[in-house]
Amino acid sequence: MSQEASIHCWPGSYYINSEKRWASGILSLSRTTLRFNSEQNQESLISLRLSCIMEIKMESSSFIFSALTVLEQGNIKHWFGSLKPCRTAVYHVLEHFWRERLLSPTEPRGAEAPLSKGQELISLISGAQRRLEDTGKVLNHQGEQFDNMIQGLDKIESDLSVADKLLSELECPPWWPFGKLPWKSHQEAKSEAAAKAACTKGSAKGQKVITSIPAIISCVGSSGTMKPGSLIVMVSSLEVRDTNGQLLHCFEKEEVDDVYVHSPYEISVRQRFIGKPDISFQATLAATPGSPEDGGNIWSAGHGQDIEVPVEMPAGELTQLQLHVLQPTVTEAEAQELKQMLHQLKNLALEAETELERQDEALDELSCSADHTTMNINRHTRRMRKLL
Repeated sequence: MSQEASIHCWPGSYYINSEKRWASGILSLSRTTLRFNSEQNQESLISLRLSCIMEIKMESSSFIFSALTVLEQGNIKHWFGSLKPCRTAVYHVLEHFWRERLLSPTEPRGAEAPLSKGQELISLISGAQRRLEDTGKVLNHQGEQFDNMIQGLDKIESDLSVADKLLSELECPPWWPFGKLPWKSHQEAKSEAAAKAACTKGSAKGQKVITSIPAIISCVGSSGTMKPGSLIVMVSSLEVRDTNGQLLHCFEKEEVDDVYVHSPYEISVRQRFIGKPDISFQATLAATPGSPEDGGNIWSAGHGQDIEVPVEMPAGELTQLQLHVLQPTVTEAEAQELKQMLHQLKNLALEAETELERQDEALDELSCSADHTTMNINRHTRRMRKLL
């Protein structure tokens, strides 16, 4: 039986728990499976379906450093180490494809014992609940950092006010009988005009966004660093942004020289230069809108699929169909457990929303305070240089 084509392969090592040793080999990711093959005899040491994976994390311990762990159903944890080019790049790619796999509605299971719909839903929601709890902890820690930053900026503002008074005394000494020095008012007016021009220059752009596609972004020539981000397609440009929405690069339509499609999952965009290195970004996309493979989207997202139209059937052939429809897919106990888990998820989501709203306000305050502090520091620096 032929195996699925690999999307990505990474050299690394796998910890065999039964033998208490590490085995070197190749970790490969296909459309539905994560597999590790031994380097010595090409034997498959582990083969996991993406739908059976519960969690992917970067962990370390006193004996295992910088490892990547994969938790499958049954609380079985697999350890991978010495991954190249780096553990972070492998983690971002695996998590990107695993999340898209979770969102797919169906998956052929072959000869495996199929799980009931209730068990699949419980497994999916439990993973989402753990992920949301981890996100809540990160949000709380991030909120504390924002509060500390605001306190630090307030202290800087108070110090700058003291510096302003001292500089004012130096600029207008008591022995000067005519008030302000003649060059001071002219210099302040000039600096305010320059600050206004800089503010209006950054807010002039604005384009309509056509679509935004999540992807794993890597800048060609940056030692293979890969991180999650997104490609934002606009009317006359293509923007590459990270997960925080920060702009990494903007390709104008007339500046793009090459667009390569390496595989159904990878594309690269390049802008050529003369006398300096080219700018090239490579994007790995688990789900691309309208990219069919073998008659449909690779993740069964609904694009290009054949829709079965119900037809009339003889009365004698309806018995098995009716039994299949009337068969319950979720038991009462599973439904109660799902109800409790969904209620917990709702509470966690509401708490996260409240914290995010508070942090949005803190970010706005931080942005305004930082801009004001920067302007004051620059203004005081010019005044001190003038006094020297």
